[in-house]
Amino acid sequence: MKKIAISILLIVLAASFLNAQKQKSEQPNVVLIFIDDEGYGDVGCYGATGFETPNLDQLASEGMRFTNFYSAQPVCSASRAGILTGCYPNRIGISGALFPHHKVGLNKKEYTLAEMFKDQGYATAIFGKWHLGWQKEFLPLQHGFDEYVGLPYSNDMWPHNSATGHKLPKESKRSKMVELPLIEGNEKIGEITSLKDQDKLTTLYTEKAVDFINRKSDEPFFMYVPHTMGHIPLGVSDKFRGKSKQGLYGDVMMEIDWSVGEIAKALEKNGVADNTIFIFTTDNGPWLNFGNHAGSSGGLREGKTTSWEGGQRVPFIIRWPGKTPAGKVCNKLACAIDLLPSFAAVSKGKLSENEIDGVDITALWKGDFDKDPRTSILYYYGKNNLNAVRKGNWKLVFPHSYSSYNAQPGKDGVGGKRIKSRVTEMELYNMMRDPGEQFNVIKTYPEKVEEIMLIAEEARKEYGDLNVGVKSGTGTREIGKLE
Repeated sequence: MKKIAISILLIVLAASFLNAQKQKSEQPNVVLIFIDDEGYGDVGCYGATGFETPNLDQLASEGMRFTNFYSAQPVCSASRAGILTGCYPNRIGISGALFPHHKVGLNKKEYTLAEMFKDQGYATAIFGKWHLGWQKEFLPLQHGFDEYVGLPYSNDMWPHNSATGHKLPKESKRSKMVELPLIEGNEKIGEITSLKDQDKLTTLYTEKAVDFINRKSDEPFFMYVPHTMGHIPLGVSDKFRGKSKQGLYGDVMMEIDWSVGEIAKALEKNGVADNTIFIFTTDNGPWLNFGNHAGSSGGLREGKTTSWEGGQRVPFIIRWPGKTPAGKVCNKLACAIDLLPSFAAVSKGKLSENEIDGVDITALWKGDFDKDPRTSILYYYGKNNLNAVRKGNWKLVFPHSYSSYNAQPGKDGVGGKRIKSRVTEMELYNMMRDPGEQFNVIKTYPEKVEEIMLIAEEARKEYGDLNVGVKSGTGTREIGKLE
């Protein structure tokens, strides 16, 4: 009798083990590449000129690229907060770009992509720029990541001239900054003190990413690679310096493309490429006043830090073998905040009780273009300013101030001036016919204004809008603060 009981127990245990292995094998790995300040027109399949991106183009040919994909906001910290939490950044108190003197960061109560994956048994890692608080309690290991190597903020937040690399004079505000810390885990392991050091970053992150795949390919993993480049000061290894027809910026884009290729090779080598969702996108549009050290908005209006299309519409490529139809182009609306709920859906993960703004867009990833999971985009910027709303093919722009790039750009790492500008009255644009936002048709389509105003009024209640004097809404939460 005892032998029978033992046999039954062994059968149950074996079945449980096989079921666990089956469930594990059904969980796709996720690789998320996030580039800094790369414009809509800076990938070959999006129309880049002067350099080639064969690995990204192959990724798109084997998967899908989006033409109406938006970052959460058109600036560093805010966009990163959005992609990791599934929230419009102003909902969680994060705006603009955090500097070394700030004593705030991502609130520990926010539930990140990494935490969601970790709760599903995934190994998690980040290699690159964090920019959501540099103090220990804000760093990645406190937000669900098992491993971290990278810079805690932007690579121009250092005591050097970003064009020459020379130390700044004492009267300069940035001369008070410390050298850029290179962090592993929670500890500083080195410093970036020269332009030569900046040249090593893309290769460093790539090597760390490949090593992670080699070590973790026998278990489900989530790897986030937010490259420092192409934020100024630009840095590129000798492998690519001088190789493009577009100068240093083109060289940087070629090295980023190489990085994508190396990561793709590692997935193939370890036999996990067919079970990996591979995504490439960027944090915001190009920093156009840096001229030949800036990217291209691909004909869209303005760039980074503006609520015009060039600031927030970005490339998005996804390859998901067996799920995403090859070579397709998706013209539907989507946003970086949609990644968290979408990844939760494919990994059987649970969302936190915190209110989020993202929606599940996996139907689009699978080629079901009859679906419209996202019908609108809110263009928040600044502390909490609702500058525009898009619904379908229509975009309503509200009165607001911004810094325009419609001036002489700089050269070789020296920034040109920007012009203080203001939208004085509401403007309406048809995104299908006029993606460059040149023709205000507000007098022709008053019914569209009425439709979009309903969305704006709800947004102002939920999040606030400083443009109309509403400081915060009913659904906003506090940024993380040092205890």
